[in-house]
Amino acid sequence: MEYLQGQDRQQLALYTTCLDEMVPEENSVRFIDRFVGALDLEELGFAALPAQGRPPYDPADLLKLYIYGYMNRMRSSRELEKECHRNLEVIWLLKNLKPDHNTIARFRKDNPKAIKRVFRESVSIARNFNLIGGELIAGDSTKLRAQNSKKNNYNRKKVQRHLDYIDNKLEEHNKALATADGDRKEALERQVGHRRAQRKKYEQLQKRLGEDRSSGNPQISTSDPDSRHQIVRGPITEVSYTAQTTVDADHKLLLDYKLTNQNDKKAMGMMLRRAKSILRTSQFTALYDKGYHTGSELRTADALGISTLVAIPEIGRASQAPNPDYNAENFTYDIEKDTYTCPQGNELSSNQTWYSTRNYRFKQYKTTACKKCPVRHECTRARANGKVVQRSEFTQNIRNNADRVAQNGELYKKRQALVEHPFGTIKRQWGFDHIMTKRGLESASADFGLIALAYNLKRMLKLGITLAGWPVLLLLWLQGALSLHKHALKTVSGDKGRSFNFYSIYLPKMELKTIFNN
Repeated sequence: MEYLQGQDRQQLALYTTCLDEMVPEENSVRFIDRFVGALDLEELGFAALPAQGRPPYDPADLLKLYIYGYMNRMRSSRELEKECHRNLEVIWLLKNLKPDHNTIARFRKDNPKAIKRVFRESVSIARNFNLIGGELIAGDSTKLRAQNSKKNNYNRKKVQRHLDYIDNKLEEHNKALATADGDRKEALERQVGHRRAQRKKYEQLQKRLGEDRSSGNPQISTSDPDSRHQIVRGPITEVSYTAQTTVDADHKLLLDYKLTNQNDKKAMGMMLRRAKSILRTSQFTALYDKGYHTGSELRTADALGISTLVAIPEIGRASQAPNPDYNAENFTYDIEKDTYTCPQGNELSSNQTWYSTRNYRFKQYKTTACKKCPVRHECTRARANGKVVQRSEFTQNIRNNADRVAQNGELYKKRQALVEHPFGTIKRQWGFDHIMTKRGLESASADFGLIALAYNLKRMLKLGITLAGWPVLLLLWLQGALSLHKHALKTVSGDKGRSFNFYSIYLPKMELKTIFNN
């Protein structure tokens, strides 16, 4: 049976094409090349690598390499180094440059803020192509495993358990030493020395934790110092970072990201401020899940003039009345009299004293009518003072949010489909479920920044920013500020591909002849 035969490896061949002709015009590497080529990297904050005997690599080339790598599921500096030698697309993109893995890794580590600014450029491009509506956004977070095992993460209780264990072992060894001799005694003495060295290590950790006032339960991670042991879901925990993201509803493009080592409780206000700054308006609706339901954050949203729909968590069993009809939310508040009226018509008043907890202040409302109320057993489990209603300083903001959620139930149902789309792509499809670096929060932010940038660029390509001649338009938009008419844009693009509203695209005032000549 005959099969297709390959060429003889020893046969000399004369190639009649140049390197540029081997890369198709629609290849994504050309998109990357023009995108990076149009950026002012010095203005964005990229620092040139110091010369060590020869000129350093251009930051533009290293940025192109990283964008290509992340768009093709490659993040390792060693893997990217290999691609520079064997991948035709990378060889074309870098013009046959071959940086070593140390140079590649150092570029990512040294430029976290500049990488963030490049991500912002991708958002600006999406806005000018009308891919971002800016009317409905959704926020959420995901946990990304750090390069730090649970074994190398410590808190006060864990360190104390280790010290107690070592003390018990030392006591056992000392008892055994009293009766041991010969080789057995030498082995025990070595074990005692090892345990004492361990104890010294844990005493140092205990001292550091004792001096840490950053939180009520401080942690130390010995491999990646900024990573923290966090709940991922249910009983599952990981030493990880938290990636906070904001997604626009129109095309599920990322508007913003921020990598932290904290949970969601205090994140919403910060992300809404950033979204308002990016969109330059507060006339949008933001959707969040119940993990963000915090009174202080809802007050921040109201102060910013942003309409939020935050899922309402279930009331804890201890806070519920025996009959749910008598839960506190069913009591009517009179803002003028500063009193509550219960379902039985009794008025609960306050002594106007503000009580403080760690996170908020509140007043208490009660009435003497509770003692003789016929439904007291349905309203409260308290035997002495009867029903006590607490009203925090954030209660009105919480009620405002509850009213919006009740009125916009169908709109809130869109949240999960919007905000989980990037996470599904990044973590499931690409396999980026962990942070590559282990040098702290800034390096980790650079890693996630490149992930977010790659997601936005790939998303825009799939949405249709592949018109014939679009690279010229992209380049011109990044350089200019004036508008080009729609008929001229059609002439440049050949009127092919996805149809956009191009009236909002701003380009320099140039003759079409000049555009075609370039």
